[in-house]
Amino acid sequence: MKNFLFGVLIMFSFFTGGCKAQIDSTKEMSVEQLKERLNDKSLIIIDVRTKEELSGSLGQIDGVINIPVQELKSRLDEIKKYKENEIAVVCRSGNRSNSATQLLRQHGFNAKNVVGGMISFRKNEN
Repeated sequence: MKNFLFGVLIMFSFFTGGCKAQIDSTKEMSVEQLKERLNDKSLIIIDVRTKEELSGSLGQIDGVINIPVQELKSRLDEIKKYKENEIAVVCRSGNRSNSATQLLRQHGFNAKNVVGGMISFRKNEN
């Protein structure tokens, strides 16, 4: 009976989203949260893809600062004026931006990784 109840609990949790990964709001931002704040001038968006990727099929978000992840550490001085701002870091899928977010946070920036990156940003467009 205990095994049966445990199984039911696991299935309920799975079907109601209990197994879904949660966003850590101190280090991450959802695409939906980013879209809600696109007109917020205090939010800085850094896109860590290459220039070639910005002109590719996923395009870019208007007003982003483009610093490829490979150059970020050597170009921190360019963005030090934004240390007091919240920074959304985006890439294609969220992997490179996760690494960039960690680097920025290590250097005192209030950076958040945009989970799912531009793929999710474009997929969820209305």
